[in-house]
Amino acid sequence: MPKSTHTPEYRVLRELLRELREREGVLQADLAERLGVPQSYVSKSENGERRLDVLEVREWCRGLEVSFAEFSKELDRRLRRLS
Repeated sequence: MPKSTHTPEYRVLRELLRELREREGVLQADLAERLGVPQSYVSKSENGERRLDVLEVREWCRGLEVSFAEFSKELDRRLRRLS
């Protein structure tokens, strides 16, 4: 699998992360503060300028007080639709 933020699979991940943040009613700046990173980190991650690894995604979920396991299940469900 190519390591790009612009693959269909990575687009699904980015969209789900954004949806999760918005569903929880958290602004980018608020999530950034919770994660101890600049707001641009959240913005660049959501728009594909910055690639997240699995540990960063886990921290993102923790910052939103959402189960990483549930997030992973939803991501897997959406990725299966691509197949």
